[in-house]
Amino acid sequence: MNAREITTIEEWKSVLEHSGERGQVVLKHSTICPVSANALKEYNDYLQDNPNRDVDYVLVKVIESRPVSNQIAEDLGVNHQSPQIIYVTNKEKYWTASHWAITIEHMTAVLNYGKVRQY
Repeated sequence: MNAREITTIEEWKSVLEHSGERGQVVLKHSTICPVSANALKEYNDYLQDNPNRDVDYVLVKVIESRPVSNQIAEDLGVNHQSPQIIYVTNKEKYWTASHWAITIEHMTAVLNYGKVRQY
């Protein structure tokens, strides 16, 4: 399974709208940050290992798509961080984690088993 990269606010609005029907997981990734590179690896490893197939997976490159990243933070009422993972359901943030808390184990606990613990 792969994440779909979004680059426009219109694509983000569509993702947000679809969260009313199906959960959406967004990874905000900085292409120049080593911590973010690690988070992206964990995200991709999760998607290849045992992802929850009842949600959609999205990638936003925060430098290349800054307006999209900013719109996500505004629409969901979350402070921007990078790297940052956000699980969106019913057009609201359900869970978020950032930096070193973005791990396969953490994603599996939340996305596969519903064990939410904020970091």
